[in-house]
Amino acid sequence: MGGFSIWHILIFAIILLLLFGGNRFSSMMGDVAKGLKSFKQGMSDDEDDLRKRYDEKRRNEPPRSIGRQDDPIDVTPRSADPTPPPARDDEAR
Repeated sequence: MGGFSIWHILIFAIILLLLFGGNRFSSMMGDVAKGLKSFKQGMSDDEDDLRKRYDEKRRNEPPRSIGRQDDPIDVTPRSADPTPPPARDDEAR
């Protein structure tokens, strides 16, 4: 009552073979397989078109600047202060 058992599926398959015949049934399955293959190829073609458009757009736009190029970068070395900072009252105890 809940679902199909193996016997139901086998009986259904035998009825299909009797109605359509082995040759016609296999040709229908071949057509279904061709349709699936065509669908997958169409999906991959769409992805390739999108990828080509994206790459073409990236090639045509100017390169991005990272930051302000007017300001020089400060690379002056800092001297280390040899004297440690004075201890606070709570740290001295």
